[in-house]
This record gives sequence, C-alpha cells and structure tokens, in this order.
Amino acid sequence: MAIKRIGVITSGGDCGGLNAVIKGAAGMAAANGIETVVIPNGYAGLYNLVEFNSLVTLNEARADLIDANLAGSEAGHSRVKIKKIKDENKYQRIKDGLTKHGIDALVISGGDDTGSVIVDLASQGIPCVHAPKTMDLDLQPYSVGGDSAVNRTATLVAELKTTANSHNRVMVFEVFGRYVGHTALRGGVAAEADAILIPEIPVDFDALYTHMKRVYCRRVETSDVKAGTYIIVASEGIKSAEGEHITDDSAGVDAFGHKKLAGAGKYIRTELEARMKKDPEMKEFMKRVGSFIEGVLELPEIREVQPGHIVRSGHSSAIDVNFGKQAGAAAVSLLMAGMSGVTVVDNEGGKIRYMKTADAIKQRFVDLNTVAMYETLGICFGRAPQAYSPQMSEVSGTPDRAM
Repeated sequence: MAIKRIGVITSGGDCGGLNAVIKGAAGMAAANGIETVVIPNGYAGLYNLVEFNSLVTLNEARADLIDANLAGSEAGHSRVKIKKIKDENKYQRIKDGLTKHGIDALVISGGDDTGSVIVDLASQGIPCVHAPKTMDLDLQPYSVGGDSAVNRTATLVAELKTTANSHNRVMVFEVFGRYVGHTALRGGVAAEADAILIPEIPVDFDALYTHMKRVYCRRVETSDVKAGTYIIVASEGIKSAEGEHITDDSAGVDAFGHKKLAGAGKYIRTELEARMKKDPEMKEFMKRVGSFIEGVLELPEIREVQPGHIVRSGHSSAIDVNFGKQAGAAAVSLLMAGMSGVTVVDNEGGKIRYMKTADAIKQRFVDLNTVAMYETLGICFGRAPQAYSPQMSEVSGTPDRAM
C-alpha cells in the first residue's frame, strides 16, 4: 500500500528531543511526497480521532514554527493504555478515525509503555513504527530524551553545591528513572556526586552513612573556612536492603498499572539522620569545627531536593536533537518500506537499523561492572565497594554509539 499521509503521535512522559522527532518525520515525509498530520494528546487523541473535525498539517510553514531545540512536544501527551479502555469497539473506533482523516500509518514516539501499545496496534493491523523516547534510558536502544535528562540533572546537582556548601549541608537529590538508575548514574557522575543510589543495588544505609561521615567530616575539617558538603543523587526507584522499592504507598498507580514512586529522598534523609543522632562522634566533630550550639545546631543538616518535572523541561541537548531528527526520519523510511511494529535503533551513514518493538521495550538495567569502576574512583553506591576487573578487547571498524 502506498502511503500518502502519516500521523505523528508522542506519548508517555515528555522530555528533550521530541520536537526533533516530529520535524524529522515531517521532513522525510515531505521529501517523499507524503503529508504529515499531528494527532494531538497521545493515545487519548488517537482513540478520539474520529471526533476531530480537522488536524494540523505539518507543511513547510507549520513545521517551521516547531523549535526542535525545545524540550517537550508540540503534539502533546497523555498516559493511556489502549487495552485498558472499556470499549469493546476501541480498535475499530481507532481505525475509523484513521480512515476519516486519510491516515495510512503512524510514527509514534514514546517509551516502554508506549511501545507496548505499538505492539498492540500493529497486531490489530494498524501500521506504526516506534521512535524510541524515554529520559530513563531503560529501553534496549538509545532513546531520545536520555541525554537531555542526564545533562539537566548534572547541571542542577552541580549548582546545588553552592547552597549546600554555604550551610555545610548534606543534600539528597532525587531524580526520575522508574526502575533503573541510568539517569541518576550518568547525571551524578557528571556532577561529581559523592554517592549515587540506583534501583539495581539495594541500599545498605550503614555503608552509605559510613562513607558520608568520612567524606563530609574530612572536607569540613580540612577546609580553611570549615566549609563542606556531601551530595547524594538517588533514583526514585531505589530499593531497601530487603529488595522492596522505597515509596509512599498512598501515591497509587498510573494508567499502566505501575506503582507511582515517591518519597525516596525523604526516606534517605530520615535513615541518615537516625544514624547521625546515635553517633556521639558527630557532636564532637561539630564542636571541633566551631559549629556546635547546644539545642540549636548540634548536627549537620540533611535536606532532600526533588526537581521533578524541571529535569524534563527547558531545552533539548544537541545529541537529542540530532538523534530525534534521525529517528523521526528513519521511522518514515521504515513505514515506506512496509515495516510495522518495529523500533528505530539508529540512522547513521545511510543505514537504518531497527528491531522488533516487543524486544526493544524489554528493560535495560545499569551494568554493575560500570558501577564497580566508579566505586574504584571513590563514589559510594550504598554498598561495600565491589572489585573491578576490566576485560580488554580491541575494536575493529567503527564503534557503536556510546550511550
């Protein structure tokens, strides 16, 4: 079937690089005589497409108005799982909407939940290709939004040090990431955090406290103005020593049935404060550095910070703008080749690589060998440091993408 018109959807959480995906898809479509329209508000818009009187066409003039450097998506988002819609005719309703607007195929950008719906839609005979997107970096291929989130996290954590150092505070910076720690790891390393806590490693709070005490006290005591701080970057999905996600059960679940994660930063603070209060050496430390005041300031302060959606907002990184345009363009090329239910892996040197979406959305965790390397460099991951024994291998040809 010749494709004459495609619809573009962005779904799930917003992040950097999505507007680049939209422009990449529209540009490649236009170059091949295909019209592109925006289906607004994610899968909610797709389900309600039959109710729309008209859609925005991304002609050259309209595409010019989209700033690929801005984070977020001009197409809008929603968190909707099509299978959960209580409408027996939901798939026919979607097909009727596509027919009404003459849409032959879909370019859909989103993460694992979005991808699961793509698998579902493709199985219903709706042609669609997945441009991978998630700031969590938990898909098998690189996903647009990851680099932007890492850079944003690194900048915010580095800037947090100014206020932390002014008050000699220990700071806990809680970041998004769901059940993996890629954003916390890479952002924390870039900001030179002292401790990084990720879901892949259950937290031993005794080990964390011991590291915090040693590093923090050494910094303050050796400073000529008795100033210092200790920075912890923690993923929202961290686990207790028992392997349970640390979260507020009252937060509920999202549209896809995932437990909402909340409260990791507060939990870390309370665990460290409890240990500090039981440690008589900390009061002696405060006296040595001239900070102790009975009943007023007896122990160092610990504060948690939740930047939340600020990490998603603002501007996209250059890497995500590049990859977003490449992924959007590749998705259109794959649709033109008759592909459906597949995910773009990369689009480099005239070669488009892809994989089945069902495989692409399988969760990718942080490599613990990488963690061991950073432990060797002095970063605490909430456990006793593990031995690092790298293997050496020579690369021939062009290496794969680094992230």
